[in-house]
Amino acid sequence: MRVSDFDFDLPPERIALRPAVPRESAKLLVVRPDRLEDHSVAELPGLLRPGDVLVFNDTKVIPAALRGQRIGRGGTTPKIEALLHMRLDGRRWKAFARPGKKLQAGDRLVFGGTLEAAVEAKGDAGEVTLAFGLSGPDLDAALQAVGEMPLPPYIAGKRGVDAQDRADYQTVYAEKEGAVAAPTAGLHFTPNLMKSLQDAGISREFVTLHVGAGTFLPVKAEDTRDHRMHAEWGEVSAAVAGRLAAARAAGGRIVAVGTTSLRLLESAGLAPFSGTTDIFITPGYRFRAVDLLITNFHLPKSTLFMLVSAFSGVERMRSAYAHAIAHDYRFYSYGDASLLFPAP
Repeated sequence: MRVSDFDFDLPPERIALRPAVPRESAKLLVVRPDRLEDHSVAELPGLLRPGDVLVFNDTKVIPAALRGQRIGRGGTTPKIEALLHMRLDGRRWKAFARPGKKLQAGDRLVFGGTLEAAVEAKGDAGEVTLAFGLSGPDLDAALQAVGEMPLPPYIAGKRGVDAQDRADYQTVYAEKEGAVAAPTAGLHFTPNLMKSLQDAGISREFVTLHVGAGTFLPVKAEDTRDHRMHAEWGEVSAAVAGRLAAARAAGGRIVAVGTTSLRLLESAGLAPFSGTTDIFITPGYRFRAVDLLITNFHLPKSTLFMLVSAFSGVERMRSAYAHAIAHDYRFYSYGDASLLFPAP
C-alpha cells in the first residue's frame, strides 16, 4: 500500500504535552466493528469480560538521550546528541547521533562531561555503534546521572524535559530496564485500576519488549513494502506463554496493552520467545495471537497507524480518528486511549 494512504490532518492542539491526572481519567474510545463508544480508561473493567487476559509490557525506560561533545580531532569540540536505541552488550549500544554525518569510526565522545564513548562503527541515517568506557551496572548508573528521558520529538520540540517526566514517562509496573521509549498505552494504568480489573475477573500477564528509538522514525518510503523496521529485543517466558494459551482455550480473550505487546505476541505466536523482532504489520496481516488491543492515538503515516488499521480496518480507523479529533481526544504518548476490536 501507499504510505500516503495512512495520512490524515491532525490539529497541533490535539497533541498532549502532559498526561491526564489521574492517569485512568483519560478518555477511552471503544472501536467496535459497527459503532464507536466514548468512555474513560477507568471504565475498562466493565468493558472487558471475566476470563480475559491483559498483557502488559514491563520494560523500563532508561534516560537514553545524551548530550555531549566530540573530542580529540581537528582541534574542535563540536556538540553531539545521541539517542540510544538498542543495547548490544554490557558496554555497547546502537544509537542515532545528531549531527552524525561528520562522525567517523574511532571518534571519541564525552557526554555530560564524564561519560566517554568511542564510535565503533557507522551505519545509515545517523546510526552509530557506541562503545562506552564503562560497562554493566557502572554504565547504567552513569546513564541515570547524565542522560535525559527520551521524550518523543513531538513533545520535546514544544517543551523541555523536566523531572516530572521521569515519573510520567514510565508505567507503574515497569521493571526491566532497556527501553528508550515508553509502552505508552500502559501509562494509563494505576494500582487502583489494576485492582479493579483483578476484582472483575480479568487477569494480567507480563512480557518484555525493549522499545527502541526506531519507533520515532518517520516512514520515508512511498510504499509500505519498502520500509524496514529496526529490530527490538523481546521475551515471552514459557510460563506466560502457557497461561495465555490456556486462557484462550478456555474462552478468554488476549488483550494486548499497547502495540509493543501486540508485536511481541504476534512474533511469538503464544509460544515462548527470546530474541529480536522487526515485525512490520500492515493491512492484510492475519492476526494469530491477539484478540483486542488497547493503544493510544498515533501519528499520520506512522507504522503504528498502519498496525491499528490492519487490526480494525483502514476505513474503520479513519472514522475513529476523525471522531477522536472532533471530540477533543488527546493524541500521542501522553494522550488518550482506544480499545480496538478486530475487523470482521
